[in-house]
Amino acid sequence: MNLLINGETYHLDVTTLKEVVTYFGLQEGLVVTEIDGKIIDRSKWLNTKVEDGMTIELVHFVGGG
Repeated sequence: MNLLINGETYHLDVTTLKEVVTYFGLQEGLVVTEIDGKIIDRSKWLNTKVEDGMTIELVHFVGGG
């Protein structure tokens, strides 16, 4: 399916938001996710289905100064 992730189009074989986060190799505890303008709580990632054409934002926090 085609997904717009952080402004770029990706063709991914995924079904849930958790699979999207895993695909990018992000640490779950440091990521905030948004689908079509709505923040999705981490506890709901596994049950949040993604569909063709969705817009997803992944914000990954990193330490440093």
